[in-house]
Parts: sequence; C-alpha cells; structure tokens
Amino acid sequence: MQNTNDSDLDAEASSPDSTAADAAEANAPDGAPSADGEAAEKTTEEQIPVDDLMHGDGHAAIPQIPSIESDGSIEIDELTTADFDPDDLRHRLRTMMLSRRLDEKMMTLLKQGKGHFHIGCAGHEAVQSAISRYSRPGEGPGHDWFCFYYRDLCMALSLGMTPREALLAHLAKADDPNSGGRQMPEHFGLKHLNVMTTASSVGAQFNPGVGFGFAIQQREENNYVYISCGDGATSQGDFHEALNWAAREQAPALFLVQDNKYAISVPIDEQTAGGTPYKLAAGYEGLSRMRVDGTDFFASASAAQAAIQHIRDGNGPVCLVADVVRLLPHSSSDDHTKYRTPDELEADRKIDPIARLEKRLVDADLVTEDEVEAMRSEVHEEVDEAAEWAKQQDDPVPETATDHVFFEGDLDIDYNSEADIDADAEPMVMVDAINRTLKEEMARDESIIVYGEDVAGDKGGVFTATKELTAEFGKDRCFNSPLAEGSIVGTAVGYAASGFTPVVEIQFADYIWPAMQQLRNQVAPFRYRSNGDWSCPMVIRVPCGGYIHGGLCHSQNIESIFGHTPGLKVALPSTAADAKGLLATAIRSEDPVLFLEHKALYRAASARTPTPPEHYTLPFGEARIAREGSDMTIVTYGMMTQKSLNAAKELEDEGVDVEVVDLRTIMPLDSETILESVKKTNRVLVVYEDHEFIGFGAEICARIGDDAFKHLDAPIRRVAGDFSPIPFAHSLERAVLPSDEGILEAARDLAAF
Repeated sequence: MQNTNDSDLDAEASSPDSTAADAAEANAPDGAPSADGEAAEKTTEEQIPVDDLMHGDGHAAIPQIPSIESDGSIEIDELTTADFDPDDLRHRLRTMMLSRRLDEKMMTLLKQGKGHFHIGCAGHEAVQSAISRYSRPGEGPGHDWFCFYYRDLCMALSLGMTPREALLAHLAKADDPNSGGRQMPEHFGLKHLNVMTTASSVGAQFNPGVGFGFAIQQREENNYVYISCGDGATSQGDFHEALNWAAREQAPALFLVQDNKYAISVPIDEQTAGGTPYKLAAGYEGLSRMRVDGTDFFASASAAQAAIQHIRDGNGPVCLVADVVRLLPHSSSDDHTKYRTPDELEADRKIDPIARLEKRLVDADLVTEDEVEAMRSEVHEEVDEAAEWAKQQDDPVPETATDHVFFEGDLDIDYNSEADIDADAEPMVMVDAINRTLKEEMARDESIIVYGEDVAGDKGGVFTATKELTAEFGKDRCFNSPLAEGSIVGTAVGYAASGFTPVVEIQFADYIWPAMQQLRNQVAPFRYRSNGDWSCPMVIRVPCGGYIHGGLCHSQNIESIFGHTPGLKVALPSTAADAKGLLATAIRSEDPVLFLEHKALYRAASARTPTPPEHYTLPFGEARIAREGSDMTIVTYGMMTQKSLNAAKELEDEGVDVEVVDLRTIMPLDSETILESVKKTNRVLVVYEDHEFIGFGAEICARIGDDAFKHLDAPIRRVAGDFSPIPFAHSLERAVLPSDEGILEAARDLAAF
C-alpha cells in the first residue's frame, strides 16, 4: 500500500491545525484506515446486539424506530442486495470509501499545514450514495438540481465530482471547480452537475431550492430538486417558509435532513421540539414525510427510490429525515470530546455506514473480505496520488481577487437617450412607466416572471405597478407569493440560476430585512463565489422613501446599506422616463439589481415625462445632467432630484446658476460626471434623503475630496435626513427629512462662501 504522503506527519506535528487532525485520527471510524494508512480493528454488525445497533445510548445516532418510518402517503418497497446490480453495489461501496478517505486525508493535510479548514462527511455517506442512485445530474434544464450543504461530500462524489477536484477545493487552488479558491472547502458549486454554488449561511439553500422546483414545474419537466441540510438548520425560519411554499405549490422537491443529532455542540433535544425534525414537518398539508436509518444503505435506498419517484410522478414534495452519525468533530475547528462522551462516540462508531454495507455485501457473497481490503488500499492510493497532484497545482493569482464581482461581458443593448423621446408624446407618471415596461419586457421575453405580495390579479400591487399583468400573461408569469420576503428573494435565486428572469416586488423597503440573508449572502456574491460559473440575474423592485406620512416602517431609505453590497447593482430613478429606461436595462442585466422606486414620485407631476418609445433602455452608471449650470453643482438622486431642481430654479432668479447631477444609479456610480461638474463649477452640494451620518452622500463627498479637492472654492456641503427614524406626524416628518427650504438655504450659504 502506498503510504508516502503521510510520512511527514511527525515533522509537522507542531502545526496550528494539529489538534484538529489528531482528534480526527483519534476518532477515526472502526473499520476505516487511520491517517497513517493502517486499518483499524473492525467492529461488525455481527458483534453488536440489534438493540444497541439501532439506538445506542446518550445522544447516539439511531433512536428506537423502524429502519424506515413514514406518514403513509408513499408506498415503499424495501430493497435488498438482490435488487441491485453487484457492480453497482461495489461501486457505491468504493465511492463511500473514497469519501471517507478524503475526509481523513484532508484532516492530515491540515496537520501538515497545507490546508486550512475541513468539515467532514464521515457517517453520512450511505444516505447520500442512495439518493444519488436515483438522481440525474447534468448541466442546465432537463436534469435534476442540487442545493447542498457542507456535509455532502459523498453526494458530490457520487454525482461525478472527482477526488482531484475535491482536493483542489480543500487546498484553495486556482482550478478549484467550485469557487476558484474563493470559498472555504465543502462549499460545493459544480455547474456541470447542476450543483448550485453553496453559501455558508445555515439554511440559505432552502428557498433557492424551492425556486428550482418551481422552474421545473414551469418547464413541465420530470425532474426534481435535492435540498440538503443538517438537523440544526431546521430551526431556521427559511426551513419552514420553504416547506410551506413547496407544499402549497406541490413543488418537485426532496428536503433531506441529515440528522446527526448535533448542531455543532448543541444536541437535538436542546434544539428541536419533539427531538426530531420528522415531527416538525408534520403540519404541512401536501408534504409527505419519511424517516430512515441513514446508516443503512438499503433502507436509505428504499426510502430514496420511493420518495424521488413520488416527486417525479407529480405528487409533491417530500421531507426525508435520515438518522445518521457524525463520526468526526463538527469541523477541523472543533473538538467534540468536550461535549460528547466516550460511550456515545463508541455507539456511533458501531453503526458506521461503510462497515454496515461492507458486511451486507460480504454476507451476500458479492465481495470477499480480501476484495474489500484491496478496494480500501486502492482508494487510499488514489487519494494519496490526487493529494500529491493537487499540492502541485497553481494558487489563485492575486490580480484576480476582484474578478467576477459583477458580470464582465457586454449586455449587447442598444441604449437610448433623452433625445429619443418625442416631446409631444403623451405624458406618463412613474408608476405607469414601470407598469408599461413590465408589460413590454414580459412580451419580449417569456422567461420573465413577476411575483411578490399582492402583485397578481385585479389588485396589481398596493401601488398598481403590476396591474393587468396576470390577465395579460397568465397566472404562471405573474402570481402572488406568501407573505415572506426571504422566500420571495430566495426562490428568485433558484428561478434565476435555472434560466428564468424573476422580477420580484418587496412591498415596502422597510420590510426587506427578512430577505437580508438571501440578498447579502446568497444573491450578491453568487457569481463571485462560483468564480463566474453561476449567476442569478434578477430585479428586486422596492418602493422606498418618506414624505407620505408612513411613519417608521413605511418611509425608510435603504440605498446606503445595499450600495455597500458587492455584486448588487442599485438604481434610483427620479422621472418616469428614467424609470422606464433603467428598469428595462435592469431586467436585461446579468447581475441582480435592487430597483428603488420612491413612493412620493409614483404619481408626482414633477416626475411626469413624455412617454418614451417602446423598449426604451438607459445604461447603468451614467448620470443625467438634469440642469446645466456654471456656479454650483448639486449631486443628488431619486426624490431629491426634484427638490434640488426646485432650489436651482429659485437660485436662478437670484443670479446663481446651479447644475443638478442626477446619479440615477449609485452602483455603479458615475464618478466621472460628478468630478467633471465639480471641476467646472468649483462648488458642490450633495443632497440625499437618507441619514446624513454614514449615508451614501458621504461616499460622494469622499470621492470629490480625493479627486477634485484642488478645484473647490468652498467646502463640500451636505443636506440630508437626520440620524433618526422617520416619525408619523406631519410636523415631525418634515423636521427630520430634507426640505426645499433647507436645500435652498444650504445652496445660498455655499454660493456666498
């Protein structure tokens, strides 16, 4: 047996990761080779009383339940060795061994100081292998989709990932197919297998998975989506939101809960009501439930076959809870001996899924013990060779660190300009411009879908921006969502990643915060963390802003927060024409776009413009000179553009010629137009509605200070909102938001400086 790659363990024993690696070796499962290549003494099922095998003690993995339990909605055929091709079973045993050996090897590499982090799959292999047998991986529509969590190593290998690819990821090499070294190991993202790029946030995969399921339904395909998690993730609200919506729509989704009884160190009985996620899933009508001994390959295969066929037959989603064992610490940063007893760890090792499958195959005369050992030796050698090869591969080039934050290609859009608008065309208010753009784009591209709260039917949204869309395009393309903002944005990820163009509405900016995890950790870095392989272009339409007596929770401005989110573009139109042109471009973009619509401008006369031509588009990152001037520049956007124009008109009568720069988008930001204007006028006032303190205007001031300071004849001034929530009473609201009078006074002071 080749064993050279681990020979330097002693020399590297002082590595910072040595404790984790030592713990991994100390707790290596029975029957598996240790990190130095020597096989540990095996404990077989034959030596274990049946009762102990099935439940153990303390928090051991398998409780006293039948090997398969269900709610009775699915007929299950219990499979045995006779139901499988012997070569298939041998292949599955080998792949499970491969996964286990990779776990061990990666922990050894950590001890050698060559890796930095690992989170193991050991003990979860059987159920993953079983499910993979009934899955159809491939790239794009027409195949199954997979939304992993971080313990799905065996699933990835079973679908087609190679040991070399796994080790490229572990060592964060440039050719890591998951992320190009951008993500931690075990954050899978294999485009060619339809494995969605994985986020670290626990539970972030649930709603995107449901979105993939909806996309399958839209295309009327006979596929399913695999959505995987651990038991701890079922405490997240996203889990229940996803089950609810999937059950309501009968989405073709398999929710696999790999219950190893611990969320890091918190045991299941301190985490979950009823002691099992199986019970948590009981309340969703239309959701079938199954529970299986996930350490038993054949029980797992029986459950997987029945569940997946149930889904493919159009019978709706299934929640499959697999009781498994966690044979390694939570991660290489953890020491589970601090919270797990030796007896408990031993009980788990007695039901090692690999040892159980080995014994079944030996007892069925499908493989000999010598052949098992030869297979183990072969796997050991394969992983060692792959590790040596991976070590020699190139690290990512530092110059590529900021690649793929945004789409880097050409959108191939023939942009318009204000000159293309007929001045005599029928006037249009902003909300009607948005509605017309949605209709034009949906007619142009059948992949565009519109959904959110109250957007469908005769209501057409609380501001009527989506009126008539359902009637014109059907309820499959404009429909209502549950009242769950995280679900709205999360499902849009699955839709977008599978080829649709979702345009979703968050009813008020004030209520976008439940979607923050999806926006910040899932949507925005989607392209970046996959090294450009994956994208999720979508538009999130959000009414925002004050001046409507909406109080604390109907008046918020959110652009400064989201302008600080790499990977997310942010638009803030101030006129009907700009709303139409920017929204059309946003829909055709390859990046996610936060499209902020000021509520006070929806029907404002000041924002009304002649109707632009059909398919009117405007580029992002190009500010508009709303008014030319020579004495002072006002830089602004959104609602404040109209107020700044009012001030400029009054100042004109006083002999001050004000130039108003309407940014239109803050990400990307048109710094060039700002600086050119400041260099011409030598005075600048920055006006924005959000809080003055740490608002986006502060970044504009910083840019001017850095790049145009020598051109300034006066200090940079700001007019913005107070650092306060926005109150309801009219007098109080006026006190904290920028006013025409306040802008005018600041401009006069600046002109007189």
